Amino acid sequence: MDVLEEGKGELLAWHDPDEHRNWILENKSRSLEDKRMGLKEAVDKFVQDDNYIAMGGFGHIRVSMASIYEMIRQRKQNLIMAGKTAVHDIDILIASGCVNRVEVAYSFGHELRGLSPASRRAVEEGTVKVLAEISNAGFQWRFKAAAMGLPFIPTRVMLGTDTFKYSSAKVVKDPFSGKPICLLPACYPDVVFIHVHRCDKFGNCQIDGIMIEDFELARAARRLVVTTEEIIDEERIRNAPWRTVIPFYLVDAVVEVPYGSHPGNMPYLYYSDEEHMAEWLKLSRSPEGVKQYLENYVYGVKNFEEYLELIGGVKKLNYLKQVEQLRAPLKAPWAER
Repeated sequence: MDVLEEGKGELLAWHDPDEHRNWILENKSRSLEDKRMGLKEAVDKFVQDDNYIAMGGFGHIRVSMASIYEMIRQRKQNLIMAGKTAVHDIDILIASGCVNRVEVAYSFGHELRGLSPASRRAVEEGTVKVLAEISNAGFQWRFKAAAMGLPFIPTRVMLGTDTFKYSSAKVVKDPFSGKPICLLPACYPDVVFIHVHRCDKFGNCQIDGIMIEDFELARAARRLVVTTEEIIDEERIRNAPWRTVIPFYLVDAVVEVPYGSHPGNMPYLYYSDEEHMAEWLKLSRSPEGVKQYLENYVYGVKNFEEYLELIGGVKKLNYLKQVEQLRAPLKAPWAER
């Protein structure tokens, strides 16, 4: 195959598909095992310094923020992060010093809330390196290639763009048409965190609403930690098998963390905490403000439950529930009745 052009971005989280398959066979069980554990144990066990990590969800929606705070609390270091649609999650991980390298599709902004002072400051000062760039679709297809057990996936996205120039993709001559085609390398993150609406103790997961790329991401992950709003009985899972979007054999740990996406949104359950995110964006304008936020909300509490009490407890959480219920039905239309 003739290579016509190569991006100059660093190739990250790539494995030979056969090596990855063998690794999965050696390190993951297909038996039904109780995978419940605490968040502190899950992060300590599966996140190692220098890992390439990815978070499920999208932007501020259905992101496992509880895991983010625990990684910071445990002072994980030198992490590389997939900035696929990363906003508050990557911003606070960079600000805390946990992440110092990124592969970027969409990062360093808080969407309609404005730019992200802390992570932008880190990139501008050189304490965080952007190792490669890619499009949002490109990230999803990198995960899809890994999920399919392929070394790459052919696409027509990014052809002729500067995004391609800073990516790890290659342009080759299509052997069928003779035209240029872009090859996106598979992406196998070392650790993935996905927050779901419910699952059983084995890791069979249900998600209400759009999955974004979590279907592919769960199948691309080396290690997958599922945080969930609730752990439900296995019988309820079996009664609606079509709703299991992440099966147990992909999952390494199951952690029950109600409100685990706070201060982000959990569709049909609670809205994003705009007041809290505004506080972060105000404080993160300076290194001193970042330190104040982390000391108060991360290092100053023992766990996520204490954090929830600190941000307003039951009163604030009930308010966020009410706001979400004004925006959406009490239950997703396809949910169990």
